[in-house]
Amino acid sequence: MGRGSTVRLVLLALVTYAASRVVSGLLVARAARQQVPISWTGDPVDYWGMTLMWDGTWYRRIAETGYPAALPVDPAGQVQQNEWAFYPLYPMLCRAVMTVTGLEFRYAGALVATLLGFLAAVLLVLLLRRHCSDGAALLALAVWSTYLATPVLQIAYTESLAMVLLVAFLLLLERERWWGAVAVALLIGLSRPIGVPLGLVALVAVWLRWRRREERPVGRGEWAAMLATLVGCGVAGLVWPAVVWAATGSRTGYTDTMASWRAGHEIHLFRPWWDNAQYFFDGWALPVLVAYTAGLLLLALGPWARPLGWVLRTWLLAYPLYLFAVQDAQTSLYRYLVLMFPVALVGVGAVRRVRTSTVVRAAALVGVGIALQVWWTQTILVLHLPASWPP
Repeated sequence: MGRGSTVRLVLLALVTYAASRVVSGLLVARAARQQVPISWTGDPVDYWGMTLMWDGTWYRRIAETGYPAALPVDPAGQVQQNEWAFYPLYPMLCRAVMTVTGLEFRYAGALVATLLGFLAAVLLVLLLRRHCSDGAALLALAVWSTYLATPVLQIAYTESLAMVLLVAFLLLLERERWWGAVAVALLIGLSRPIGVPLGLVALVAVWLRWRRREERPVGRGEWAAMLATLVGCGVAGLVWPAVVWAATGSRTGYTDTMASWRAGHEIHLFRPWWDNAQYFFDGWALPVLVAYTAGLLLLALGPWARPLGWVLRTWLLAYPLYLFAVQDAQTSLYRYLVLMFPVALVGVGAVRRVRTSTVVRAAALVGVGIALQVWWTQTILVLHLPASWPP
């Protein structure tokens, strides 16, 4: 692939992503008219106030005042919600921008998230073009960037940063740039708790390299780099809980903090999904969960996903399994699924030549995504007092 075609692809990716940000921005601004003034937004509520909703306010506190020296507890001794639940890399970047430019967080937070989203879009098409035509990669970008929860890519949330690091990590794995993958894995450990599923993806990448050892022998240096990649993913999963322990003196400070957002202040692996399935579907709980699992397997292992390669296909399996294990079945899942970007290429079709049917399919998916964004911004992003489900 020539330099000229790469430059053209990058420029088209930037234009495509910019168009999606305009649409999402208009919907966020429209949602501001429905949001009653609260401490998060200020009064009157405008677009910038909406960028501080929900987790955005926690990130603002971290960027402006840092993390607490001690974990806050109630009279019963239970840890209360606090800043240690939120990883530091994004608010550190925002703090740097605030220091250099003098901007308030309400502007710096959105600016950092938006710019990182553009970088993620470029990396995304560079990764996907390895598995399809440039046209299909651009169509997949259009579908992904109009997914219902992608307004978070331009407000004070970490999804855009996570996408930059995730796509970079997967691209480095596919190119067998192991030491680069180590560096990115360590940054991921300071941005999002996804080190465990990435470790599984890295293990598959190492196995794929081992299988090709006959045609390309693996030297000692490469063995060391591959081992370092696996270790780096392990460190990524442990580094932030270790930092919280060191800073607060509580070995379980991170998990106790995370549990403060859960019913009963307890974290149970897998069980919330079963409880919710029983609540919503009663006697159909088991068939629904079996169908959910079968759908994921078909998505990642069906013939339509074969062009993605095993690195991306493993991510499509490992990440949902991780969410199934550690997250409750609630509305934040819409946002977490932003990282399932390879699904967009499966939906469009990982083709080497874009046909009319490919464009029509992509256009339909974009239309559905934008329609669902209207619902998401007005129903999930807006806080409907006295209580509401979080994005």
